[in-house]
This record gives sequence, C-alpha cells and structure tokens, in this order.
Amino acid sequence: QVQLVESGGGLVQPGGSLRLSCAASGSIFAINAMGWYRQVPGKERELVAAVTSSGITNYKDSVKGRFTISRDNAKNTVYLQMNSLKPEDTAVYYCNAEIQDYPSWIPLEHWGQGTLVTVSS
Repeated sequence: QVQLVESGGGLVQPGGSLRLSCAASGSIFAINAMGWYRQVPGKERELVAAVTSSGITNYKDSVKGRFTISRDNAKNTVYLQMNSLKPEDTAVYYCNAEIQDYPSWIPLEHWGQGTLVTVSS
C-alpha cells in the first residue's frame, strides 16, 4: 500500500521561511507528477506547485519567485521551499502524487495527510 507522509509545517512570522517534505513509500513502480496543494476553511483546495518526473515545474501565480518545488527521485520525495511567507499563505498544505504501484501498474492519485502552515506575527 502506497503512503505519502508530510513534514515541515508550523508557525512562522511574515517574511520567514519553511520547507515542507513529502516522502512516498510502499510498493512503488514509478512516480509521475508530484505536487503541493493548500486549503483554507471554506475554500476549495488549490494547486500551489507541481513538478513532473522530468523536472518541469508549474506554480500558482501568487507564489512565483517565493516558493520552489523540487524532488529527489531516488528518495521518492518532493519538497516545497517557501520563502518570504505572507499571512495569506496560511493553510493546510497537502502533498499529491500520481503513483504506479506493484502489481497493478495503474497510475493512481495519492494524497498526504496534510500539514498546517501558519504565517503570523
């Protein structure tokens, strides 16, 4: 069974930085796109950043230049480096990945449990 486990959330002051990590484990054959979403109460979950298996990245406009997504394919891990954080970045951040597992090889979408990021003075 495939799992995504996140870490790195917490409380940070405006202008500060945090680094989120998400490690995939289980019977993994291949991981395609990986990404980070966020959600605040009363709003839909939104894409923050994504990275393909070949390293092509995509960002939400409001985080461009502040957030950087990266992945370590050898460790089945995706990271989100968040700099110059703003109060409006406060949300629960969720890791997402499309994973082909053994023995089905069928690409399925998986989600992490979420990690809370709070930006406040």
